[in-house]
Amino acid sequence: MHIDYYCSLNSPWAYLGSARIEALAAKHGATLAIFPVDFSLIFPASGGLPLPKRSPQRQAYRLQELRRWRDHLGLPLTLQPKCFPMNEPVVAQAVIALREAEGQAPAIALSHRVMRSIWAEDRDPADPATFAELARDVGLDGPALLAAGADPRWAERRRADSEAALARGVFGAPSYVIGEEVFWGQDRLDFVERHLARG
Repeated sequence: MHIDYYCSLNSPWAYLGSARIEALAAKHGATLAIFPVDFSLIFPASGGLPLPKRSPQRQAYRLQELRRWRDHLGLPLTLQPKCFPMNEPVVAQAVIALREAEGQAPAIALSHRVMRSIWAEDRDPADPATFAELARDVGLDGPALLAAGADPRWAERRRADSEAALARGVFGAPSYVIGEEVFWGQDRLDFVERHLARG
């Protein structure tokens, strides 16, 4: 089976599910493809709001849920990182350039390292020096990736991936799409596993 994994590299929810979606794909022999899409395009087209525009009640509840999931999963998580939201396009385009040149595995490894840097380490992956360190951690050349990601074709590819995500019913991050089935949120990974187990 195959899983298309639509995420924001800024998303704490994608971070909380990152190791588990990799483990599930490996356990069930599924392929996994990552798409760091642009939710500034997806939200307006699907009825969503960026975090600063959500009501105080929704923002407060988000923090409660993040605490709960942090404790439940036993993962380190900084509730309000200094760099959040980081400058996502520059990093996402580097990931896309990597994905298209070297394949899914290194792109997923880099994406998950980026997420962990924000939410577990309170670091800014859009800072070139920090990005270089993160890329080196997963065996990659950060400066070369940033240079590659600056090519305008990767901004256009990100836009096309975002439009394709919308067409498939994606409206939030992370979303795991298997065939026609959309699973929104790391709290739906149990359902992803059941689906994979059915084959």
